[in-house]
Amino acid sequence: MQINAYSLWSTRIVTFVLAALAAGSVAYWALKGMGTATLSVAPPVALAPAPPADPQAVARALGGGLAVAQADPGQGPPASSRFVLAGVVADSAHGGAALIAVDGKPAKPYRIGAAVDGRLVLQSVAARRAVLAASLSAPAEVTLELPLPGK
Repeated sequence: MQINAYSLWSTRIVTFVLAALAAGSVAYWALKGMGTATLSVAPPVALAPAPPADPQAVARALGGGLAVAQADPGQGPPASSRFVLAGVVADSAHGGAALIAVDGKPAKPYRIGAAVDGRLVLQSVAARRAVLAASLSAPAEVTLELPLPGK
């Protein structure tokens, strides 16, 4: 009797596929039976776009807030009313920087020596203070201070 080799391969392939399906089914039901806890999937939550952040609220949350400013007496309305100190980074190696809001606009970072407005530059920074002057060597015109945390 002569055996056709092609018919043997088709039988072997069909047998292999059926055995793989049977093994997969057994593995699926075994894993499903072992896990007694049911997984609950929460429905996706739609996120609404966040409203724009208020710079003063962020400054208060970070320990800043409204600045206490000192100006030279006798100049009419003080120039310090235009500036609000939102934060300070005092660094002895690089001089530091300050976050200052000018005329109610959002606070921007200024390095020491940078022009804050058309006339004043950031002269120096300390732990909770920034000093503005006409130049780096001129006397201080405006001193902005951060309030103490928790107040």
